[in-house]
Amino acid sequence: MIQPLAYVNPGAKIADTVVIEPFVTIHKNVEIGEGTWIGSNVTIMEGARIGKNCKIFPGAVISAIPQDLKFNGEDTTTVIGDNTTIRECVTINRGTVSKGKTVIGNHCLLMAYSHVAHDTVLGNHVIIGNGTQIAGEVVIHDYAILSGLVAVHQFVNIGPHVMISGGSLVRKDVPPYTKAAREPLSYEGVNSIGLRRRGFTAEKIGEIQEIYRKLYLRGMNNSKALIIIETEMPATQERDEIITFIRNSDRGVMKGYGSR
Repeated sequence: MIQPLAYVNPGAKIADTVVIEPFVTIHKNVEIGEGTWIGSNVTIMEGARIGKNCKIFPGAVISAIPQDLKFNGEDTTTVIGDNTTIRECVTINRGTVSKGKTVIGNHCLLMAYSHVAHDTVLGNHVIIGNGTQIAGEVVIHDYAILSGLVAVHQFVNIGPHVMISGGSLVRKDVPPYTKAAREPLSYEGVNSIGLRRRGFTAEKIGEIQEIYRKLYLRGMNNSKALIIIETEMPATQERDEIITFIRNSDRGVMKGYGSR
């Protein structure tokens, strides 16, 4: 259903069950899946690929060109998965030649006035709080939660099941399953409440906590701590995920709260 006061470019591919409210503008080379609702005054620009059953609230701007002076008009996209909600005045920029696309996963919630820059990738079930600003080429993994007014530096990697406190400045990578707060951003413990809500057992949470005790609370550097973790703890998916994340970190991971 397309309201007569909306503008939809004839080249856009819109599923029959999409609802488009008045004063929406949809440019060419846009695809929108079944059951999605587009609120009034939304602007969807060239290169947007929006999935099924999404909700996009008034004032949002999707797939505008990147705020990157190196962008030279290349053909890039913004890909948004199914069942994702984008609240009022959210801005999502499309990719550059670097990665080619900006990606928002399935079942995400981007709250009002948040910004996702070019070539950033959000996994599934990610929550971005009001006013949070995410720079270019950031990676945020599944089930991560960024509270309101967080600022994320470009190229940062945020692991799965992470919880970041409101107002934080994220300059370093944030390892999986952790809580992060303070200034500079520091380890505040394991996100045990979030893990319990997602079905992690008490034993599994205890295992993750022991890994981070060795990493952050024993006064060792990361290289030595990772060797001890590999030597003393049995191989599990979570152990190996944490070790791989830290070893592959280009920016370095956040510090422990006692090591500033």
